[in-house]
Amino acid sequence: MPHASPWWTPDVHADRRPFLIGRNRIQSALRRYFGERDFIEIDTATLQLSPGNEAHLHAFATQALGPDGSVQPLYLHTSPEFACKKLLAAGERRIVCFAHVYRNRERGPLHHPEFTMLEWYRADESYETLMRDCADILALAAETAGAASLTYRGRSCDPFKEPERLSVVEAFARFAGIDLLASLAKDGTTDRESLAAAMREAGLRVADDDSWADLFSRALVEKVEPNLGFGRPTILDAYPVTEAALARPTPRDRRVAERFELYACGIELANAFGELTDAAEQRRRFELEMTEKARVYGETYPLDEDFLAALAIMPEASGIALGFDRLAMLATGASRIDQVLWTPVTEVRR
Repeated sequence: MPHASPWWTPDVHADRRPFLIGRNRIQSALRRYFGERDFIEIDTATLQLSPGNEAHLHAFATQALGPDGSVQPLYLHTSPEFACKKLLAAGERRIVCFAHVYRNRERGPLHHPEFTMLEWYRADESYETLMRDCADILALAAETAGAASLTYRGRSCDPFKEPERLSVVEAFARFAGIDLLASLAKDGTTDRESLAAAMREAGLRVADDDSWADLFSRALVEKVEPNLGFGRPTILDAYPVTEAALARPTPRDRRVAERFELYACGIELANAFGELTDAAEQRRRFELEMTEKARVYGETYPLDEDFLAALAIMPEASGIALGFDRLAMLATGASRIDQVLWTPVTEVRR
């Protein structure tokens, strides 16, 4: 079977160009949006000592060679989050960045090894404020692209409607028939057997070596996410604390955290936190994540000690990461993420 023509051939570029111009217009509109709200646009370094410490995120590793031949391991960041929070500790109040980020083992219609993350942070502002930002941004992206709706694979979402706010617990009950809180103790610890029994009753697969987190993720992906963001956007809120490594617990229930995700057309667009600023608790969570990474993948990433030190002076804040390329896809009507990337990473086919 012949391979598709490269993205740089004139005919392919001509087909992609309307999506790319739409992407540029949306990016310009978002820069104006944040500028009008007194955000400072920042630019973070791509090379970091730690790429992040989430068990299922995979980084690209490299080395820095010193003039004396010394070798320092480095990584391409999976998110600018650690750098942004250091700037909050330094005294910045409202910051935004369009960052190229890198994630290994990710490629498909919605995934690319290099993509653009739009992140913004608000010091001393609640994470509910970010929900309003999300509603504004969806509407602005669609309006800028001249789209009446966001679309993907024949399904649509009205970006001008107020998003539905749905807790994870409510979503599991509605779409999977699972009482998630029954598997969570008051201190947030998890009961794997309780969730496994509920999963089996819901007709979901349970493997002997599945952890509670594995089961949670399977139910979320197979039962919950396919139902989110149709007709209007969905804000999936209040994740279990074990699934929110960088978010603080909610005041009303320590079992769940100030974390929400934004969905449109069944696609996750953004991930937001009321930021955790307890350095000791953050270290504990990172160590648990790296223990899980070692169990599943046989590797770990170093902790960013500067980041943990910065948390001691970081103000209370809320922050969010939005997949800008996915937003551009939905607003322009593109069917694959590489259609809205000016120069996609070439995939070598064997």
